[in-house]
Amino acid sequence: MSIIQQISTASLSDNWRTINIDALDPESSSNFDTTTLHPAFAPVSDAEIRNVGQQVKQLLRGGDAEGALRGALESAPYGGDAGVKEVHLQTVTEVLQSIKASDMTPMLQRIFKTEGGSDALDVLMKYLYKGMGASSARGLSRGSTLTPQSTGAGFSQMGGRPPANESSGSAMSVLLSWHEKVVDVAGLGCVGRCMTDWRKV
Repeated sequence: MSIIQQISTASLSDNWRTINIDALDPESSSNFDTTTLHPAFAPVSDAEIRNVGQQVKQLLRGGDAEGALRGALESAPYGGDAGVKEVHLQTVTEVLQSIKASDMTPMLQRIFKTEGGSDALDVLMKYLYKGMGASSARGLSRGSTLTPQSTGAGFSQMGGRPPANESSGSAMSVLLSWHEKVVDVAGLGCVGRCMTDWRKV
């Protein structure tokens, strides 16, 4: 029997497709703990984030919308669980909805010009995308039933009836307005940094 026949017979008897090649590579990520690549965040409890939310709302009630927005963005709970992050998202959304459209651009320009302002707008962009995702998910979960609607001219049109609660639509409109203003002030780089940052809000 030739050497080629011996090798092919041996390889046929072994299931070579199940070999984990990454385990044999010393530089593979399977040979070290990937969680050590990023610094660990201090855990944030539900009580802590609710306290931050109350402080932010207190600033809003006092008429300091810019301070409320800065406070909400500077206290992003990177070390919190999903519930904590959801509570803070609601706080940020409430702040954004309370600011008039005419005040958006001047406020963003003032924040952007301060030290750490670019980072604050990057965090804001993360919250805008997260809020848009949550709003669209709520809209889809309610579902729209297709029913014939009369057009008044003797025809009927198939379409989804608008839901009774329009809060997700109005929230989406506010978030899209803020998105436009943030891109105008901070540029498209803000979107790129938001998408590539490993720290999730």
